[in-house]
Amino acid sequence: MALPVRKPASRRGGLSREEERRELMNSLSHTRTLINQAYGGFNTASDGDLIESYVFEINALQARYNYLLRRVKDLEGTA
Repeated sequence: MALPVRKPASRRGGLSREEERRELMNSLSHTRTLINQAYGGFNTASDGDLIESYVFEINALQARYNYLLRRVKDLEGTA
């Protein structure tokens, strides 16, 4: 469901900062979409176990989103 986290360009052998930034922005966009979908499921769920699973999914996706955002900011800070 979620995209794999990619290694920084220095370890990937040649991605430019702009290419890495573009990939990070695409991952941010995709993660934002997944968060919205998870909230949609949460809002329509009525079973306690399903609600709990959506809470965990939303928290995990928000952690991923924060990580990706931090990577973008770090990349822009070193430019």
